[in-house]
Amino acid sequence: MATSSYPFDGQATTETDFSRLFRELQDSGVAGTATGLDLKVSADSSGMKVSVQPGFAIVRGHAFLSTAVEVLPIATADTAPRTDRIVLRLNPTANAITLAVLKGTPGGSAPALTQTDTDNHEVSLGLVAVGASVATIGLSAVTDDRSFLGSRVGTWTATTRPTNPRVGRLGLNRSSSKWEFWDGSTWTDLAPVVSWTSVTDKPATFPPSTHSHTVDYNDVVNKPGTFNPSWHQHWWDQLLGVPGEFPPSGHSHWWDQILGRPGQFPPTDHWHGQYLESWGTINRANGSDRPHSYGPTGNQWYAVWVDGNHNFCRNTSSIRFKENVRDITVSPADVLSLRPRVYDRTPTTDEDGKVTEGRKNEYGLIAEEVHATLPEIVVYDEEGRIDSVRYDLLGVALLPVVQDQALRLATLEKRIEELARDR
Repeated sequence: MATSSYPFDGQATTETDFSRLFRELQDSGVAGTATGLDLKVSADSSGMKVSVQPGFAIVRGHAFLSTAVEVLPIATADTAPRTDRIVLRLNPTANAITLAVLKGTPGGSAPALTQTDTDNHEVSLGLVAVGASVATIGLSAVTDDRSFLGSRVGTWTATTRPTNPRVGRLGLNRSSSKWEFWDGSTWTDLAPVVSWTSVTDKPATFPPSTHSHTVDYNDVVNKPGTFNPSWHQHWWDQLLGVPGEFPPSGHSHWWDQILGRPGQFPPTDHWHGQYLESWGTINRANGSDRPHSYGPTGNQWYAVWVDGNHNFCRNTSSIRFKENVRDITVSPADVLSLRPRVYDRTPTTDEDGKVTEGRKNEYGLIAEEVHATLPEIVVYDEEGRIDSVRYDLLGVALLPVVQDQALRLATLEKRIEELARDR
Protein backbone atom coordinates (compact mmCIF):
# COMPACT_ATOMS: atom_id res chain seq x y z
CA MET A 1 0.00 0.00 0.00
CA ALA A 2 1.53 3.30 -1.13
CA THR A 3 -0.50 5.60 1.13
CA SER A 4 -1.95 5.42 4.62
CA SER A 5 -3.71 7.62 7.16
CA TYR A 6 -4.42 7.22 10.86
CA PRO A 7 -5.68 7.09 13.59
CA PHE A 8 -9.36 6.37 12.84
CA ASP A 9 -12.10 4.34 14.55
CA GLY A 10 -11.93 0.59 13.95
CA GLN A 11 -8.42 0.87 12.55
CA ALA A 12 -5.32 -0.92 13.80
CA THR A 13 -2.76 1.81 14.57
CA THR A 14 0.69 0.60 15.59
CA GLU A 15 3.21 1.90 18.06
CA THR A 16 5.40 2.97 15.13
CA ASP A 17 2.49 4.95 13.66
CA PHE A 18 1.81 6.84 16.90
CA SER A 19 5.53 7.47 17.51
CA ARG A 20 5.91 8.97 14.03
CA LEU A 21 2.86 11.18 14.60
CA PHE A 22 3.88 12.44 18.06
CA ARG A 23 7.45 13.22 16.98
CA GLU A 24 6.02 15.73 14.52
CA LEU A 25 4.17 17.42 17.39
CA GLN A 26 6.91 17.59 20.04
CA ASP A 27 10.65 16.95 20.47
CA SER A 28 12.13 14.65 23.11
CA GLY A 29 12.62 16.25 26.52
CA VAL A 30 11.33 16.87 30.03
CA ALA A 31 7.99 18.60 30.52
CA GLY A 32 9.05 21.42 32.82
CA THR A 33 11.42 24.36 33.15
CA ALA A 34 15.11 24.65 33.96
CA THR A 35 14.30 26.02 37.43
CA GLY A 36 11.88 23.19 38.25
CA LEU A 37 12.51 19.77 39.81
CA ASP A 38 10.89 17.64 37.08
CA LEU A 39 13.11 14.51 36.67
CA LYS A 40 16.05 16.43 38.17
CA VAL A 41 19.02 14.32 39.39
CA SER A 42 20.48 15.03 42.84
CA ALA A 43 22.62 13.41 45.54
CA ASP A 44 22.98 13.80 49.34
CA SER A 45 26.36 12.22 50.23
CA SER A 46 24.62 9.26 51.87
CA GLY A 47 26.27 6.65 49.68
CA MET A 48 26.97 5.63 46.10
CA LYS A 49 23.57 6.64 44.76
CA VAL A 50 21.58 9.45 43.18
CA SER A 51 17.92 10.41 43.27
CA VAL A 52 15.64 11.35 40.36
CA GLN A 53 12.64 13.55 41.14
CA PRO A 54 9.13 12.76 39.79
CA GLY A 55 8.20 14.17 36.41
CA PHE A 56 6.92 13.65 32.89
CA ALA A 57 8.90 13.39 29.66
CA ILE A 58 8.55 12.49 25.99
CA VAL A 59 11.15 10.24 24.35
CA ARG A 60 10.89 9.85 20.58
CA GLY A 61 7.11 10.19 20.65
CA HIS A 62 6.60 7.93 23.72
CA ALA A 63 5.51 9.15 27.16
CA PHE A 64 7.30 8.55 30.49
CA LEU A 65 5.72 9.35 33.88
CA SER A 66 7.30 9.06 37.32
CA THR A 67 5.16 9.84 40.37
CA ALA A 68 7.76 9.23 43.11
CA VAL A 69 11.45 9.83 43.80
CA GLU A 70 13.53 7.07 42.19
CA VAL A 71 16.93 6.05 43.69
CA LEU A 72 19.59 4.76 41.29
CA PRO A 73 22.78 3.01 42.50
CA ILE A 74 26.14 4.26 41.22
CA ALA A 75 28.81 1.64 40.52
CA THR A 76 31.81 1.40 42.89
CA ALA A 77 34.37 4.13 42.27
CA ASP A 78 37.55 3.33 40.34
CA THR A 79 41.11 4.38 41.16
CA ALA A 80 40.77 7.12 38.53
CA PRO A 81 37.87 9.60 38.34
CA ARG A 82 35.10 9.02 35.80
CA THR A 83 31.82 10.62 34.68
CA ASP A 84 28.58 8.60 34.67
CA ARG A 85 25.42 9.67 32.84
CA ILE A 86 21.81 9.33 34.09
CA VAL A 87 19.39 8.72 31.20
CA LEU A 88 15.85 7.89 30.20
CA ARG A 89 16.12 4.83 27.91
CA LEU A 90 13.41 3.94 25.39
CA ASN A 91 13.45 0.20 24.57
CA PRO A 92 10.85 -0.56 21.86
CA THR A 93 11.47 -4.31 22.19
CA ALA A 94 10.60 -4.22 25.89
CA ASN A 95 7.82 -1.67 25.30
CA ALA A 96 9.17 0.52 28.13
CA ILE A 97 11.04 3.69 29.03
CA THR A 98 13.25 3.26 32.11
CA LEU A 99 15.77 5.22 34.17
CA ALA A 100 19.32 3.95 33.72
CA VAL A 101 22.93 4.75 34.66
CA LEU A 102 25.58 4.76 31.92
CA LYS A 103 28.93 4.05 33.58
CA GLY A 104 31.78 6.18 32.28
CA THR A 105 35.34 5.12 31.50
CA PRO A 106 37.92 5.89 34.25
CA GLY A 107 39.96 8.91 33.17
CA GLY A 108 37.66 9.50 30.20
CA SER A 109 34.67 11.67 29.33
CA ALA A 110 30.99 10.93 29.87
CA PRO A 111 29.58 8.01 27.84
CA ALA A 112 27.79 8.89 24.61
CA LEU A 113 24.02 8.60 24.23
CA THR A 114 22.41 5.90 22.10
CA GLN A 115 19.87 7.65 19.90
CA THR A 116 18.53 5.47 17.08
CA ASP A 117 15.38 6.09 15.07
CA THR A 118 13.90 2.59 15.39
CA ASP A 119 15.74 0.88 18.29
CA ASN A 120 16.92 2.13 21.70
CA HIS A 121 16.87 5.90 22.23
CA GLU A 122 18.35 7.69 25.28
CA VAL A 123 17.75 11.18 26.68
CA SER A 124 20.25 12.60 29.21
CA LEU A 125 19.04 13.87 32.61
CA GLY A 126 22.30 14.48 34.49
CA LEU A 127 26.06 13.90 34.72
CA VAL A 128 27.65 12.41 37.86
CA ALA A 129 31.34 13.07 38.60
CA VAL A 130 32.59 9.95 40.40
CA GLY A 131 35.87 10.79 42.12
CA ALA A 132 38.74 8.35 42.49
CA SER A 133 38.04 5.77 45.25
CA VAL A 134 35.15 7.81 46.74
CA ALA A 135 32.49 6.14 48.92
CA THR A 136 29.69 8.72 48.51
CA ILE A 137 28.18 10.99 45.86
CA GLY A 138 27.56 14.58 46.95
CA LEU A 139 25.25 17.24 45.47
CA SER A 140 28.15 19.15 43.89
CA ALA A 141 29.11 16.05 41.91
CA VAL A 142 25.85 16.18 39.91
CA THR A 143 25.45 18.41 36.84
CA ASP A 144 21.95 19.04 35.47
CA ASP A 145 21.84 17.87 31.83
CA ARG A 146 18.10 17.94 31.12
CA SER A 147 16.58 19.18 27.86
CA PHE A 148 13.02 20.46 27.91
CA LEU A 149 9.99 20.30 25.66
CA GLY A 150 9.68 23.36 23.45
CA SER A 151 6.97 25.96 23.93
CA ARG A 152 4.63 26.27 20.96
CA VAL A 153 4.36 29.61 19.18
CA GLY A 154 0.75 30.72 18.87
CA THR A 155 -1.49 33.60 17.91
CA TRP A 156 -4.31 34.99 20.03
CA THR A 157 -6.21 38.11 21.01
CA ALA A 158 -6.24 39.89 24.37
CA THR A 159 -9.22 37.73 25.44
CA THR A 160 -8.12 34.37 24.02
CA ARG A 161 -4.64 34.04 25.51
CA PRO A 162 -3.72 30.60 26.97
CA THR A 163 -5.13 30.30 30.50
CA ASN A 164 -2.33 28.13 31.96
CA PRO A 165 0.77 28.87 29.88
CA ARG A 166 4.24 27.55 30.59
CA VAL A 167 7.09 29.95 31.23
CA GLY A 168 8.46 31.08 27.88
CA ARG A 169 5.22 30.53 25.91
CA LEU A 170 5.47 32.83 22.91
CA GLY A 171 2.77 34.21 20.66
CA LEU A 172 1.48 37.09 18.55
CA ASN A 173 -1.23 39.17 20.21
CA ARG A 174 -3.41 40.23 17.29
CA SER A 175 -5.21 42.80 19.45
CA SER A 176 -2.01 44.80 19.96
CA SER A 177 -0.04 43.45 16.94
CA LYS A 178 2.83 42.68 19.32
CA TRP A 179 4.83 39.56 20.14
CA GLU A 180 4.57 38.63 23.82
CA PHE A 181 5.70 35.84 26.15
CA TRP A 182 4.66 34.50 29.55
CA ASP A 183 7.38 35.23 32.16
CA GLY A 184 5.73 33.20 34.91
CA SER A 185 3.48 35.93 36.23
CA THR A 186 2.42 38.18 33.34
CA TRP A 187 2.43 38.51 29.56
CA THR A 188 5.48 40.59 28.63
CA ASP A 189 6.06 42.52 25.41
CA LEU A 190 8.90 40.80 23.52
CA ALA A 191 10.06 44.03 21.85
CA PRO A 192 8.74 47.00 23.84
CA VAL A 193 8.88 50.49 22.37
CA VAL A 194 11.34 52.66 24.33
CA SER A 195 10.01 56.15 24.92
CA TRP A 196 11.58 59.11 26.68
CA THR A 197 9.29 58.59 29.70
CA SER A 198 10.50 54.99 30.12
CA VAL A 199 14.21 55.94 30.14
CA THR A 200 15.73 55.78 33.64
CA ASP A 201 18.28 58.22 35.13
CA LYS A 202 17.56 60.86 32.50
CA PRO A 203 17.94 64.57 33.36
CA ALA A 204 14.81 66.33 34.61
CA THR A 205 15.13 68.96 31.85
CA PHE A 206 16.65 68.93 28.39
CA PRO A 207 19.17 70.36 27.98
CA PRO A 208 19.78 69.68 31.71
CA SER A 209 19.92 72.69 34.00
CA THR A 210 23.24 74.41 34.57
CA HIS A 211 25.48 72.45 36.94
CA SER A 212 29.14 71.79 37.66
CA HIS A 213 31.36 68.87 38.65
CA THR A 214 33.62 69.76 41.58
CA VAL A 215 36.22 67.06 41.00
CA ASP A 216 39.97 67.34 40.85
CA TYR A 217 41.40 67.49 37.32
CA ASN A 218 43.39 64.36 38.15
CA ASP A 219 40.10 62.51 38.71
CA VAL A 220 38.94 63.14 35.14
CA VAL A 221 39.32 60.07 32.90
CA ASN A 222 40.18 60.12 29.18
CA LYS A 223 41.50 63.70 29.40
CA PRO A 224 44.15 64.79 26.86
CA GLY A 225 47.77 64.21 27.81
CA THR A 226 48.72 67.77 26.86
CA PHE A 227 46.91 71.11 26.86
CA ASN A 228 46.20 72.26 24.20
CA PRO A 229 45.71 68.57 23.27
CA SER A 230 47.51 67.12 20.25
CA TRP A 231 45.82 67.37 16.85
CA HIS A 232 42.63 65.32 16.54
CA GLN A 233 39.18 65.41 14.90
CA HIS A 234 35.54 65.57 15.97
CA TRP A 235 32.34 64.76 14.09
CA TRP A 236 30.17 67.81 13.31
CA ASP A 237 27.30 66.51 15.47
CA GLN A 238 29.68 66.31 18.47
CA LEU A 239 30.33 70.09 18.43
CA LEU A 240 28.41 72.39 20.72
CA GLY A 241 27.25 75.84 19.58
CA VAL A 242 27.38 74.98 15.88
CA PRO A 243 25.58 77.41 13.53
CA GLY A 244 22.02 76.54 12.62
CA GLU A 245 22.73 76.81 8.88
CA PHE A 246 25.69 76.27 6.58
CA PRO A 247 27.24 78.51 5.51
CA PRO A 248 26.32 80.33 8.74
CA SER A 249 24.92 83.83 8.63
CA GLY A 250 27.35 86.66 7.98
CA HIS A 251 30.12 86.96 10.59
CA SER A 252 33.90 87.46 10.78
CA HIS A 253 37.02 85.90 12.35
CA TRP A 254 40.36 87.42 13.29
CA TRP A 255 43.23 86.16 11.12
CA ASP A 256 45.02 84.68 14.14
CA GLN A 257 41.89 82.63 14.97
CA ILE A 258 42.17 80.65 11.71
CA LEU A 259 43.99 77.32 12.00
CA GLY A 260 46.17 75.94 9.19
CA ARG A 261 46.49 79.32 7.45
CA PRO A 262 49.43 79.83 5.04
CA GLY A 263 52.56 81.42 6.40
CA GLN A 264 52.43 84.19 3.80
CA PHE A 265 49.84 85.83 1.58
CA PRO A 266 49.42 85.03 -1.23
CA PRO A 267 50.64 81.53 -0.25
CA THR A 268 53.48 79.85 -2.15
CA ASP A 269 52.70 77.91 -5.32
CA HIS A 270 50.85 74.64 -4.55
CA TRP A 271 48.28 72.30 -6.04
CA HIS A 272 45.49 69.96 -4.93
CA GLY A 273 46.12 66.94 -7.11
CA GLN A 274 44.72 64.49 -4.60
CA TYR A 275 41.33 66.21 -4.78
CA LEU A 276 41.04 67.55 -8.35
CA GLU A 277 42.25 65.20 -11.10
CA SER A 278 41.23 67.50 -13.95
CA TRP A 279 38.42 69.82 -14.88
CA GLY A 280 36.93 67.06 -17.02
CA THR A 281 36.36 64.81 -14.03
CA ILE A 282 34.36 67.34 -11.99
CA ASN A 283 32.36 69.17 -14.63
CA ARG A 284 29.22 67.21 -13.86
CA ALA A 285 27.20 67.78 -10.74
CA ASN A 286 26.70 64.06 -10.17
CA GLY A 287 30.41 63.26 -10.47
CA SER A 288 29.80 60.47 -12.98
CA ASP A 289 32.97 61.11 -15.02
CA ARG A 290 35.24 60.06 -12.16
CA PRO A 291 33.94 56.52 -11.56
CA HIS A 292 33.49 55.98 -15.30
CA SER A 293 37.12 56.72 -16.18
CA TYR A 294 38.82 55.48 -13.01
CA GLY A 295 40.61 52.15 -13.55
CA PRO A 296 40.61 49.51 -10.76
CA THR A 297 43.74 49.23 -8.60
CA GLY A 298 44.63 46.83 -5.80
CA ASN A 299 42.46 43.92 -4.68
CA GLN A 300 40.39 45.46 -1.87
CA TRP A 301 36.87 46.54 -2.91
CA TYR A 302 34.00 47.81 -0.79
CA ALA A 303 30.34 48.59 -1.29
CA VAL A 304 29.61 52.27 -0.57
CA TRP A 305 26.95 53.86 1.62
CA VAL A 306 25.79 57.49 1.58
CA ASP A 307 24.88 58.76 5.07
CA GLY A 308 22.27 61.36 6.02
CA ASN A 309 24.87 64.14 5.62
CA HIS A 310 25.60 63.03 2.03
CA ASN A 311 29.02 61.62 2.96
CA PHE A 312 30.41 58.49 1.30
CA CYS A 313 31.53 55.66 3.58
CA ARG A 314 32.48 52.04 2.99
CA ASN A 315 30.15 49.19 3.96
CA THR A 316 32.00 46.95 6.46
CA SER A 317 30.83 43.53 7.73
CA SER A 318 33.52 42.41 10.21
CA ILE A 319 32.51 41.77 13.84
CA ARG A 320 35.22 44.34 14.70
CA PHE A 321 32.82 47.10 13.65
CA LYS A 322 29.73 45.73 15.40
CA GLU A 323 28.31 45.34 18.89
CA ASN A 324 25.10 44.10 20.48
CA VAL A 325 24.95 41.31 17.86
CA ARG A 326 21.78 39.20 18.17
CA ASP A 327 19.54 36.96 16.13
CA ILE A 328 16.49 38.27 14.35
CA THR A 329 13.53 36.26 13.12
CA VAL A 330 12.45 37.08 9.58
CA SER A 331 9.25 35.43 8.40
CA PRO A 332 9.66 33.79 4.97
CA ALA A 333 6.02 34.68 4.29
CA ASP A 334 6.80 38.39 4.85
CA VAL A 335 9.65 38.25 2.34
CA LEU A 336 7.61 36.35 -0.23
CA SER A 337 4.81 38.92 0.08
CA LEU A 338 7.02 41.67 -1.42
CA ARG A 339 5.67 42.87 -4.76
CA PRO A 340 8.11 43.81 -7.57
CA ARG A 341 6.75 46.84 -9.46
CA VAL A 342 7.44 48.78 -12.63
CA TYR A 343 6.96 52.54 -12.51
CA ASP A 344 7.96 55.95 -13.90
CA ARG A 345 10.05 58.38 -11.88
CA THR A 346 8.41 61.71 -10.97
CA PRO A 347 9.76 64.68 -13.01
CA THR A 348 12.18 66.96 -11.12
CA THR A 349 12.66 70.74 -11.25
CA ASP A 350 16.08 72.34 -10.63
CA GLU A 351 16.81 75.79 -9.17
CA ASP A 352 16.46 77.42 -12.60
CA GLY A 353 12.97 75.97 -13.09
CA LYS A 354 14.11 73.44 -15.67
CA VAL A 355 11.97 70.30 -15.60
CA THR A 356 13.66 66.94 -16.17
CA GLU A 357 11.51 63.93 -16.96
CA GLY A 358 12.03 60.95 -14.67
CA ARG A 359 13.22 57.55 -15.82
CA LYS A 360 10.52 55.41 -17.45
CA ASN A 361 9.68 51.74 -16.81
CA GLU A 362 11.97 51.39 -13.80
CA TYR A 363 11.88 48.15 -11.83
CA GLY A 364 11.91 48.09 -8.02
CA LEU A 365 9.88 47.99 -4.81
CA ILE A 366 7.55 50.52 -3.18
CA ALA A 367 8.99 51.45 0.22
CA GLU A 368 5.56 51.91 1.84
CA GLU A 369 4.57 48.38 0.78
CA VAL A 370 7.87 46.95 2.07
CA HIS A 371 7.29 48.75 5.39
CA ALA A 372 4.10 46.72 5.94
CA THR A 373 6.04 43.44 6.27
CA LEU A 374 9.79 44.22 6.48
CA PRO A 375 10.17 47.66 8.12
CA GLU A 376 13.76 46.74 9.11
CA ILE A 377 15.01 47.40 5.55
CA VAL A 378 13.12 50.69 5.05
CA VAL A 379 14.98 54.03 5.36
CA TYR A 380 13.39 57.27 6.59
CA ASP A 381 14.35 60.85 5.77
CA GLU A 382 15.16 63.64 8.24
CA GLU A 383 11.46 64.33 8.78
CA GLY A 384 10.63 60.71 9.61
CA ARG A 385 8.95 59.99 6.28
CA ILE A 386 9.44 56.67 4.48
CA ASP A 387 12.13 57.39 1.90
CA SER A 388 13.82 54.31 0.40
CA VAL A 389 14.56 50.59 0.65
CA ARG A 390 17.89 49.04 1.68
CA TYR A 391 18.18 46.84 -1.42
CA ASP A 392 21.56 45.59 -0.13
CA LEU A 393 19.69 43.86 2.74
CA LEU A 394 17.23 42.01 0.50
CA GLY A 395 19.73 39.17 0.10
CA VAL A 396 19.93 38.79 3.91
CA ALA A 397 16.13 38.82 4.18
CA LEU A 398 15.95 36.06 1.54
CA LEU A 399 18.12 33.71 3.63
CA PRO A 400 15.22 32.59 5.90
CA VAL A 401 13.18 31.80 2.77
CA VAL A 402 15.96 29.58 1.40
CA GLN A 403 16.55 27.98 4.82
CA ASP A 404 12.82 27.34 5.27
CA GLN A 405 12.58 25.73 1.84
CA ALA A 406 15.68 23.62 2.53
CA LEU A 407 14.16 22.41 5.81
CA ARG A 408 10.88 21.59 4.08
CA LEU A 409 12.72 19.64 1.36
CA ALA A 410 14.72 17.72 3.95
CA THR A 411 11.52 16.87 5.86
CA LEU A 412 9.77 15.72 2.67
CA GLU A 413 12.78 13.61 1.67
CA LYS A 414 12.84 12.00 5.12
CA ARG A 415 9.13 11.21 4.94
CA ILE A 416 9.51 9.76 1.45
CA GLU A 417 12.33 7.54 2.71
CA GLU A 418 10.22 6.40 5.69
CA LEU A 419 7.24 5.66 3.43
CA ALA A 420 9.51 3.73 1.07
CA ARG A 421 10.83 1.62 3.99
CA ASP A 422 7.27 0.91 5.19
CA ARG A 423 6.11 -0.37 1.80
